[in-house]
Amino acid sequence: MNTHVSSKRGKALLRADRVFRTGGWLARLLGLAPAALFHRMLDRIDAGLGHGTLEGHLPDGSVRILGGRGRGPTAIVHLNGWTALVRLALSGSVGWYRAWDKGEWTSPDPVPLFDLFMRNAEALGSAGRAHGPWRLINRLVHGLHRNNRSGARRNIHAHYGLGNDFYGLWLDTGMNYSSALFVDPAQTLEEAQAEKIDAILDRLDLRSGSRLLEIGCGWGALAERAVERHDVLYTGITLSTEQAVIAEARVQAVDLSGRSRIEICDYRDVKGPYDAIASVEMVEAVGQAYWPAYLDAIAGLLRPGGKAAIQYISINDALFERYAASSDFIQAYIFPGGCLISESRFRALADERGLAWRDQHRFGGDYAHTLLQWRERFDAAVARGDLPAGFDDRFVRLWRYYLQYCEGGFRGGGIDVAQVTLEKTHR
Repeated sequence: MNTHVSSKRGKALLRADRVFRTGGWLARLLGLAPAALFHRMLDRIDAGLGHGTLEGHLPDGSVRILGGRGRGPTAIVHLNGWTALVRLALSGSVGWYRAWDKGEWTSPDPVPLFDLFMRNAEALGSAGRAHGPWRLINRLVHGLHRNNRSGARRNIHAHYGLGNDFYGLWLDTGMNYSSALFVDPAQTLEEAQAEKIDAILDRLDLRSGSRLLEIGCGWGALAERAVERHDVLYTGITLSTEQAVIAEARVQAVDLSGRSRIEICDYRDVKGPYDAIASVEMVEAVGQAYWPAYLDAIAGLLRPGGKAAIQYISINDALFERYAASSDFIQAYIFPGGCLISESRFRALADERGLAWRDQHRFGGDYAHTLLQWRERFDAAVARGDLPAGFDDRFVRLWRYYLQYCEGGFRGGGIDVAQVTLEKTHR
């Protein structure tokens, strides 16, 4: 990789630290406070660690063990200054990332740390969330990324505009950017992604000639399989021009009749009816304010008795209020406008629209394994020098941190992935 190339790709993500506040000069100033104040903060963290252990190497050279009262991961953190704790206290996970980016803390493996904090998130309370004016500022900035029609296009471009050549380096050959389903731990990533797609299609009672809509078609792996397996009349929608190019080529290669198509279209603008709908990890990009519109679209587009198969990422309901009250690292740096699902709230909205919740299957552990494989592939591509020009070392570190952060979250159990069938029972 040419590290002298300025960062042109990924710039929209990296510039988040210009608008999301983590303390700045105030954090550095407060970091000069007496060490006793920071030990009190560590006392509070220690009290919340009921599962797992944190080995903290502190700025004065001492080592402090936090937790250790129940089974769980062992995490090691080297604090190179107290400023890292100030950023954490002021701006939660956004500040913690900025402290890592600035070298204010390091770890031989951050995944157990993220696992530890997610595993104990309820007891830790607001320890990983922004406070005071920083919470308000971060929330206001996050609010600028609302997923109205124009905002949704900008948000999607910020992430997927990184380019097909970038994602193709570390995703599977089908370019599935969602959790695989490992029926057997020995399966390859390609095999487990195929299992995931078949599990979605199995929910939909598809027959030759069925009209299938996919909301958020990605790079077309599900489209390709659906047409090959069921000879359906497939329509896939996306807001990513980059994804549409590959998805369209995949569909045209298997649908010789030319009846299937890919459209750059907002889900709110689709016309029905359809016999079935698939949507794999798209709803996280909708945002809480637009969950009703998303479910209105599904209910309105499905024929009576039709089914929608949804794969979604959820956050523990007990954590959702604090999560939704600010913005976290993922929302600030990776997925502008994103929001994980509160399952109870989302299900209640589906019920109100006559969409019966059927056959839910959770497989969060498989997502942790998927993320590990993505990271290994990403690191291998970087080591080979295959990363496309325009990505600098700081972006590489950001992306690796993102994959580790998510893996730890799934290992800690506070976030989960599931498939569910929504069956239209009336309207």
